[in-house]
Amino acid sequence: MANTIRIKRRALGGASGAPTSLAQSELAYSEVDQILYISQGAGGSATVVAIGGPGAYLTSASASSTYLTSATASSTYLTQSSASSTYLPLTGGTISQNLTITGNLTVNGTTTTIASSTLSIADKNIELAKGSTTDAAADGGGITIHAAADYTLNWVSATSAWTSSTHMDLASSKAYKIAGTNVLTSTTLGSGVTGSSLTSTGTVTAGTWSATIDNTSIDGGSF
Repeated sequence: MANTIRIKRRALGGASGAPTSLAQSELAYSEVDQILYISQGAGGSATVVAIGGPGAYLTSASASSTYLTSATASSTYLTQSSASSTYLPLTGGTISQNLTITGNLTVNGTTTTIASSTLSIADKNIELAKGSTTDAAADGGGITIHAAADYTLNWVSATSAWTSSTHMDLASSKAYKIAGTNVLTSTTLGSGVTGSSLTSTGTVTAGTWSATIDNTSIDGGSF
């Protein structure tokens, strides 16, 4: 003889909502709301809570797309490790546990806020102003650091250049380069720099002068 387990049932056409009372650990299913309820607690402190059913979790605005499903029938729901928060609601909510996404993630909102203290990105190239097709469209793109003031490194379309709002300080052993050639270090002007608009210099203590002298006086003397 087969065993049969029966639970209370509210048939279609009845009132919606949870049962007003259930015996301790008693189950009840509402066909109206498509929610399974259980009585939690004992005696006068018992409460009726929803524990499952299509109407309890993962609802969306579309009646024809009630669940967020996967390709396999054995993994119907998007679940979390927290037993108290089994399903991720499509209408919004908070995930209190770790979440790992093995596929791609697309965010279509207008603002994305990351409040974590460490952001680790495996990709070696970060794309900004994605979709821009002109320099003007990317104008102002870059990085902003909020501190005592906003320090920025931005692309400026008008000058066709990366522009920093603050100093660039290289380590003593490093140099500014153009096309792979040093143009300036902390002590040396690159040998490839052959033109200048210098109007004064410090004391020259060594070197060879190989050009015509146009000055009429040196150190106050004439010649």
